[in-house]
Amino acid sequence: MAGRRVVSFPSSAELGPALASLVTSRAEKAISSRGRFTLGLSGGSLVSMLSKELLALPQLDCSKWLFAFCDERLVPFNDPESTYGLYQKALFSKVNIAGSGVLAIDPSLPVAECAEDYCRKLKDAFPGETIPVFDLLLLGMGPDGHTCSLFPDHILLEENQKIVAPISDSPKPPPQRVTMTFPTVNAARCVAFVSTGGSKATILKEVLEGREGPALPAARVVPQSGELFWLVDDPAAASLTLQVERPGSGAKL
Repeated sequence: MAGRRVVSFPSSAELGPALASLVTSRAEKAISSRGRFTLGLSGGSLVSMLSKELLALPQLDCSKWLFAFCDERLVPFNDPESTYGLYQKALFSKVNIAGSGVLAIDPSLPVAECAEDYCRKLKDAFPGETIPVFDLLLLGMGPDGHTCSLFPDHILLEENQKIVAPISDSPKPPPQRVTMTFPTVNAARCVAFVSTGGSKATILKEVLEGREGPALPAARVVPQSGELFWLVDDPAAASLTLQVERPGSGAKL
């Protein structure tokens, strides 16, 4: 791993532009090196923040971007729980994406077949790679320390063969989902968590500074050779004792 950076901003209003800057800088680097930019998305509050900030950028060009999902709920795309559906409305419909520029699940399939189908889509999109290596994965963290659909004490935490896996007993509804596994997450060139709000302060401290008992899922995200960012706001960082970067306005990551 290239080293973990914990970067705190006064509020999510200042964090948002820095997130957009990170995405576009890694996009420029990837396109110049490999001809495309591969980005894994997560749901929750990240949808509105990322969409708003990217759309605010002048001359945003997503024609060489490939979007995928770090996890997805097995619901129709028009269901409010569908992460694809939220991004389609907030972002995809408003930017120039190639026809094959979004890799989504097929929610009409049973959960195990859905995971296999999504796995095939990823393998086709990353030919020659046993594990797909994304340029950037954007992750969130739940109040229990979960990330993607990898929950504390769940058997999927130990999955090391599949690149994506089905889950039918998610402790957070809806119960059926498809999720990237740790081998895929930790193969990425860059991973960035976004975590904001005072309600995350206690769990963020446990993830970043350790706790008694097994490491929480979010703490097990340790890219093998990639970068790891934790982009947080001051309320979320309030309990941390480790060194935190506090960049000025307009900082580049």
